[in-house]
Amino acid sequence: MDIVYTIWLRSIKRYLRSKSRIIGSLGMPLFFLVIMGFGLNSVVEVPEGGDYVGFIMPGIIAMSILFTSIFSGIQIIWDKQFGFLKETLVAPVSRVEIMLGQTVGGATTSLIQGGLMLLLAFVLGLNLIGLTGLGIAITFMVLIGLAFTAFGVAIASKMEDMHGFQLIMNFVIFPIFGLSGALFPLSGLPEWARPITYLDPLTYGVEGIRYGLSGASHIDPLLCFLALGGFTVATILVGTHFFRKIKI
Repeated sequence: MDIVYTIWLRSIKRYLRSKSRIIGSLGMPLFFLVIMGFGLNSVVEVPEGGDYVGFIMPGIIAMSILFTSIFSGIQIIWDKQFGFLKETLVAPVSRVEIMLGQTVGGATTSLIQGGLMLLLAFVLGLNLIGLTGLGIAITFMVLIGLAFTAFGVAIASKMEDMHGFQLIMNFVIFPIFGLSGALFPLSGLPEWARPITYLDPLTYGVEGIRYGLSGASHIDPLLCFLALGGFTVATILVGTHFFRKIKI
């Protein structure tokens, strides 16, 4: 497991040394919070009660984790172009361990970003229902980070062009975020649209975080955990398969 720790530590050090990356990753979530949250707070009614800012905060946290984790796959392409990945792959270590180190490292950085948004939520007056609820929210944050980091690694393993990766990820993540119920109650959707949101793995992450922070959820928390946990395992397996087939 030394190689997993080494790759993880490298990802953390690169992240902490890039202050622009930390600040930039907070830009989009803050934009949605200010424009959507405070802008529509007096207009949108939440079925469960409470204000709209409190309703979308779990979605904003999930968004911060999603964007940071899925774009961590860029590091794979970056390492390809600068030769670091080649040096790593020819070393007498398992490619599975290298992939796991990349995944855990990306998930950790995304969790830090999500933690910053969670801290901001408390500053803005989000009431914590208990330490158990906080633990549930963090569990789902971890699952989102692992799942979508592995997803990003899987895509990056099949690509050579960094700009192409960014275009594909932008095409993928906005529908994933938009259909997750992060910005609107699932109960308010038309009947024909609900099955589409249930196919979105991020839906279960958002609802899980929302349950942990507010105690309310449109989907049973256990089902959310099983669905997102299954998706996480699947993406890690697929990411491992693609990473093992990388040719330098």
